[in-house]
Amino acid sequence: MSALPISRFPVPELNDLPDDIRETILAVQEKAGFVPNVFLALAHRPAEFRAFFAYHDALMLKETGNLTKADREMIVTATSARNNCLYCVVAHGALLRIYAKQPHVADQVAVNHLKADIPPRQKAMLDFAMKVCFRAHEVNDDDYAALREHGFDDEDVWDIAAITAFFGLSNRMANVTSMRPNDEFYLMGRVPRSK
Repeated sequence: MSALPISRFPVPELNDLPDDIRETILAVQEKAGFVPNVFLALAHRPAEFRAFFAYHDALMLKETGNLTKADREMIVTATSARNNCLYCVVAHGALLRIYAKQPHVADQVAVNHLKADIPPRQKAMLDFAMKVCFRAHEVNDDDYAALREHGFDDEDVWDIAAITAFFGLSNRMANVTSMRPNDEFYLMGRVPRSK
């Protein structure tokens, strides 16, 4: 475990947090086996913690539409890399490797999704996400048509754009706070799990 601080802002003690936030963090710890630093760092501001994770869950845990969990994490990993967000690339790259069951995919899309070993459908999805990330004002009917050719509908387009936009906020806050990725994330999905 790293002895370095996880944020340049104060990180509250678990026992000092409001009950709902403490329960959320303990539930995550129970499921993951550790507490991702983003939960502790954002607990610095409880009202914003609640709003952040409510929107995060609405986007990332959604069970409707044509985006898989791997697709969602791929969008986060690729756009976070372009926003130079170490925390999100490492944490969401780990989730991408797990959901996609591909140990190399996160590194590939973080460096250059056009060279990654992913199908044309996902390349089109990431092309659009990158446009939203940097040139959302240029999105037009041609972008929708390109996505439709790969089976995405308008609700999927909304999801791709919303995930990209939400994590643009997350990337910037992680960078401003110097949020440190947990050591656990680095090996997740790279090596077989012990039984």
